[in-house]
Amino acid sequence: MAYRYITTPIYYVNDRPHLGHAYASIHADVMARYLRAAGHDVLLLTGADEHGEKIAKAAQQAGEEPGAFAARHAQSFQQAWAQLAVAPDLFIRTTAPAHAQVVADCLTRLYQAGDIYLAEYEGLYSVGQERYVTDKELVDGKLPEDKDPPVLRREPNYFFRMEAHRPWIRDLLRDTPELIQPAQYRNEILKLLEEPIGDLSISRPVDRLAWGIPIPWDAGHVTYVWFDALLSYVSAIGYPDQATFGAYWPAARHVIGKDILRTHTLFWLSMTHALGIPPYQRLHVSGHLLGADGRKMSKSLGNGVDPLQAAETYGVDTLRYTLLREVSFGFDGVISNAIIEQRMNRDLADDLGNLAARTLAMVTQYRGARVPAPQTYTPAEDAIIAHATTLPDRVLALVDEMKLAQAIELVMEFVRQLNAYVASSAPWQLAKDSNAAGRLDTVLHTLLEALCCTAHLLAPVMPGKMQQLLVLLGADSGPAWHLPWGHGVTPGNVVTTGILFPKQG
Repeated sequence: MAYRYITTPIYYVNDRPHLGHAYASIHADVMARYLRAAGHDVLLLTGADEHGEKIAKAAQQAGEEPGAFAARHAQSFQQAWAQLAVAPDLFIRTTAPAHAQVVADCLTRLYQAGDIYLAEYEGLYSVGQERYVTDKELVDGKLPEDKDPPVLRREPNYFFRMEAHRPWIRDLLRDTPELIQPAQYRNEILKLLEEPIGDLSISRPVDRLAWGIPIPWDAGHVTYVWFDALLSYVSAIGYPDQATFGAYWPAARHVIGKDILRTHTLFWLSMTHALGIPPYQRLHVSGHLLGADGRKMSKSLGNGVDPLQAAETYGVDTLRYTLLREVSFGFDGVISNAIIEQRMNRDLADDLGNLAARTLAMVTQYRGARVPAPQTYTPAEDAIIAHATTLPDRVLALVDEMKLAQAIELVMEFVRQLNAYVASSAPWQLAKDSNAAGRLDTVLHTLLEALCCTAHLLAPVMPGKMQQLLVLLGADSGPAWHLPWGHGVTPGNVVTTGILFPKQG
């Protein structure tokens, strides 16, 4: 057993959860479920980033106090994860007093060490991203992810000496090529590190923004939202001196979107280095979800898919499966209602659902709904058993690299092998031959056992439907991992017919 610490982004709760939030959280949840099933001690963290200018502005527009506004939206995220079968072990809120104390302590340490200084600053400020930007980042006068151009601001800020850590970050990325995955994002950051990255503004004057954690030595400033939020990854697990931090942080894996790549590399790595915190073990970076029109999903374009509506229409497990299977993590990809429906009908209803329905119907018709005992295996069964025996380790190796689409495809290849086995063994023909009773028992048992193996392998992806499949199979236990062949279903147990994935359209 090994410790594993998996985090989603700490979501900015100025609006309701969207599909991009769901994509990252479901990937983190599925990785956590696989690793936990394989015997690791796993902590999954998500949370709410509740401070900053966007929250204050959105609260004002809603006619609420920032604290009440943030609390309401934080609750909507928690409810969304419950609806999408995302089961975090920890949910951090950056308004929590314990977190605020960690932020204050870290600021004080850095200030006393001379790593923070006060300076007058003038520059272009992105309200949407809540950070100062450079001309080189702008496309047609604004950041690509912002709807409004940055504004020119001049004000006193406290700065963290981020530039001093640039050589260390560059060496770390060169010496640890697996730190950021996929590799193109590591290369992007290495390119940025070829030139000065400057120091990081980590405060805002209270006369402009009062909603934040106060700077401990200067009540006229509050902490910059990113400096605050990034520290929640460690405050949530008892930094600096609790045993939980010591156990889990060395195995930390952050799951993020590429739009926050710079903050999780330049900002976060320099912060941890200055504080004496070891760097995270891995940064898994996703691409963008695109609408049916091929453009990045956005509220203004109206080209997105509402995750909660999609879950209600197609089922939570179908949505989870599609998000994992359709868009390889790290790359941009299109998600639409039509694609979700296609995956449901083709992969889930036709391939997996039909295999289960046919098998259970044949066991019910030919063996009185009782699991038969296998007789003599042939090379056809030996091939299935060999495939089933190696699958868990192959799947887990891909999961460990956040290659969940490829991991699922391995299992679906097995499902297609089983469908071919049904066609070649023709149980309906065997049932007509009294001399083939033993052979029919073997074929049916093989299919039931293989379906049980499939249910275990896909349970982290589709926990509800795979538990339902295990019940239909008459399996003696819930989801398990790497069960030896023959330990999934028990001869004599009763099976039940049922439809796992009703077709849409």
